[in-house]
Amino acid sequence: MRLDGKVALITGGGTGIGTAIAKRFIADGAKVCITGRRQEMLDTVLQSLPVGMATSCSGDVSKYEDALRMVDATLKFGGRLDVLVNNAGIDPGGTVADIDPDVWRQVIEINVTGPFLVMKAVIPHMIKAGGGSIINISSLGGVVCLPGMAPYCTSKAALNMLTKQAALDYGPSNIRCNAVCPGATRTAMLEEALTPLTNVLHTDVDGVFGVISSNVPLHRVATPDEITGICSYLASDDSTFMTGSVIMIDGGASIVDVSGAALSSAGVKWGV
Repeated sequence: MRLDGKVALITGGGTGIGTAIAKRFIADGAKVCITGRRQEMLDTVLQSLPVGMATSCSGDVSKYEDALRMVDATLKFGGRLDVLVNNAGIDPGGTVADIDPDVWRQVIEINVTGPFLVMKAVIPHMIKAGGGSIINISSLGGVVCLPGMAPYCTSKAALNMLTKQAALDYGPSNIRCNAVCPGATRTAMLEEALTPLTNVLHTDVDGVFGVISSNVPLHRVATPDEITGICSYLASDDSTFMTGSVIMIDGGASIVDVSGAALSSAGVKWGV
C-alpha cells in the first residue's frame, strides 16, 4: 500500500493511535496535518517526523470554527485533502445513573459531534476534488458494551452509524467512509484509566493489561502501531470499493461468548 501524493488530516494526532497513524502514513508516502488541543504535544510529535512531511493545527474538534481552521491548515500545507482520520476522543467512565450530565455531554460533543463537524468541514473539499477517504476511529465499545462505560460506548456506537450514513450519502461523490474499531490498545490514555486498578488487583499496570486480555483469543492488548495498517489500507487506492464498513481490530475479543469465557476462566472446558 502506498499513499504517495496523498494529504491527510488526523485529529487527536498528538498521542497514542493518532501519532502512530501519522507516522505510518508518512512512511507510506503521505503528508499529514495533525491536530489536538495541546500544541506542546503536537510540537513533540512533529519533532519526531521527517521535515516537510507534517504540520500541525491546535484546536478542539467540538468547535466548528476550529474544525474549519484544521481543514484550512491542511489545505495550505498540502494543497489538497485526500484523507480524514477522526481519531480525537475521550473515555471517562460512568453508568447512566451516576454519570455527571456535563461529562456525558462532553463525551458526546468530542466523540460524536467532533467527527461530524470535521466531516462537515472536509466533505465539500473532497467533493470538489472528486473524492476522498474518511476513517473514523471507533472502538470495540461501539459494538459491544463495556461495564461502566455508558457515555463512551454510546458515543462510539453513534460514530459507527454516522460512518454508515456518510458512506451512503456521499458514495455517489466517490467519498468513502469506514470505521475502525480497536479493542484494548496500550496507549497513555488507557494506561491512565487502568492505573487505579493496580491497587484493587494487587499488581502493576502490566498485570492489569494481562487481566483485561485474559479472555481475548490473542491473549494480549494491541500496540498503537497494530492499528495503523488497516488505516493505511483504507486511505490507499487498494480499498477503493470499500465503504460503510465497521472493522473490528480487537484480537478477536468481539467473537468471545461471555458465558464460555467465564467457564474457561474458572478452569472448566465446556464442550470438550
